[in-house]
Amino acid sequence: MTATPPISLAAGFPSADDAQWRTLVDKVLKGGDFRKRLVSRTADGIEIEPLYTRGGTATNERPGAAPFTRGSAARLGQDGWRIAQIRTETTPSAFATAALDDIENGADAITIRLAAPGQTGLPADFPSLLAALARLPLERITIALEPGAHAIHAGLAVSTIARQRNAVARISRLGIDPLGTLARTGELILMKPDGKGFAAGVPWLPTPGATLTADARPYHDAGASEAQEIAALAATLVAYLRVLEGEGLTPANALSRIALSMSADVDIFLTIAKLRAARRVVARIAEACGAADAAGRMSLAVTTSERMMARRDPWVNMLRTTTACAAAAMGGADEITVLPYTWALGEPDAFANRNARNVGLVLREESGLGRIVDPAGGSWSTEALTDALAAKAWGIFQEWESEGGMQAALVSGLVQDQIAAVAEVRMKDIASRRIELTGVSAFPNLGDDGVKVAPWPAAPAATTKQIARPLPKRRLAEPFEALRDAAERLPSPPRVFLASLGNQSDHATRSMWITNLLAAGGISAIANEGFTNSADAGRAFAESGATVACICGSDQSYTELAEATAMALKGAGASHVLLAGRPRDQEAALKAAGVDGFWYAGMDVVAALEKLLEQTA
Repeated sequence: MTATPPISLAAGFPSADDAQWRTLVDKVLKGGDFRKRLVSRTADGIEIEPLYTRGGTATNERPGAAPFTRGSAARLGQDGWRIAQIRTETTPSAFATAALDDIENGADAITIRLAAPGQTGLPADFPSLLAALARLPLERITIALEPGAHAIHAGLAVSTIARQRNAVARISRLGIDPLGTLARTGELILMKPDGKGFAAGVPWLPTPGATLTADARPYHDAGASEAQEIAALAATLVAYLRVLEGEGLTPANALSRIALSMSADVDIFLTIAKLRAARRVVARIAEACGAADAAGRMSLAVTTSERMMARRDPWVNMLRTTTACAAAAMGGADEITVLPYTWALGEPDAFANRNARNVGLVLREESGLGRIVDPAGGSWSTEALTDALAAKAWGIFQEWESEGGMQAALVSGLVQDQIAAVAEVRMKDIASRRIELTGVSAFPNLGDDGVKVAPWPAAPAATTKQIARPLPKRRLAEPFEALRDAAERLPSPPRVFLASLGNQSDHATRSMWITNLLAAGGISAIANEGFTNSADAGRAFAESGATVACICGSDQSYTELAEATAMALKGAGASHVLLAGRPRDQEAALKAAGVDGFWYAGMDVVAALEKLLEQTA
């Protein structure tokens, strides 16, 4: 038999190059600036090109091989990541019941959060932990801790319990993270003030799992960029390597005692590149220590982002966490924790926890995502973004190291100031809706979302003196949530009358746009079919009972009717008249006719809604 030669689908077409593509793009842009129109930028200023080609990046890396950009060796041949559930119950019995349900329904790992300054959870004493773990099949699951300031006591207790149960090997990490605690609370625990060793009396914890955790999540929660998050991970890792070196450990042994923890959010491509770049940076540090292979054995635990969660219409959080979980899996996470969709509201109930668990199970088992190592690898855009993030993060890491290391950079406020600068720019983009938040600033739901949960218990107060400014937690939806809260405190629901001009096709675009924008601030729009004369608009406004009106229509209808309509609305008693859009040529005349403000794309929506709530009160 003769083998059939392969068919080349491109054989009948002439080869194309970047210059030809660019020529076609320039025709479409008609003189527009290519870089302004088609090149976007990340929070780190990294440019995202509209097109990537083979010549733009090259990689010879293989999955499971240094520098482990394409995943750690531990994942090869396995069925994917560990599905972890975080438990925040405050009593041992409640914890055990919930954790058993997780285990019986597919969870591979349980993370125990303990009550400590800044967080709620189980008491950190030995009896509580013993009672909490007594009913759990420790031989079947992995145990991890989020102990906060009580790291040593909890670590000793869990290590002792696991040793008694012959399950020490099932401890993945004890979560001792002095620098993470310093970042979150401003308190220094377990470390010497100079950052060069453990504080006096800190015992060594002889467990196979990681004792220390280099946790980048506090920086992500405070608004850090992707490169800043990687840099925080790297600087914390180096600080702990120095401490463990002082304890007499070799770099390879020290790296085995440290776990890595990061966040994943809804930007799929940036999250994938961030996790891959983090692996590369960690491998570079390990290589510099003479322990390159040890980096591949370090566990990367990823939690879906807390800052992306919203209190309003929390059902959308299910979409956010599913997207983030998929991104974390494609980025090479060894363990993924999906936060329940009501996390921003209060204590998750059984349904919220089940949904969080099932997100990972569906993606790993039913979608088969767990059977693929580095599914994004080889994508020219992913490889280029990974390269750029790793380079940018390395520069930030070096800057913080030149300050004296992570502890010194936190105490001086350098880290806090740089993260705040990035967070401020992002929040301005959110306020102007350049960054849209579904269910919050875009397509908000004014009705009752039907979600009721118990509020989080109060966290314990700080017990020691702060030596650094704590990093604040910044959820992206907070400015709009504050507007919704303010609207609900008013004596009556705030409303704005829409003076829609012309027929449906004339005003529909702007009427819908302003309706959604108003709803983002908790303000309902009084809609109508549209008006073809100003008198009818004035009469309808007077009958509506509203005090504020907004004129909506096409540019042509504004030319024909907007000025007369503004005068009619004022004559009918409108205290404020707005107009959707910004017809600059007509702006002066419209102001003279009674228009008090123009609402347009790119404006500071939060500031405008705050002012409008005062006017509709």
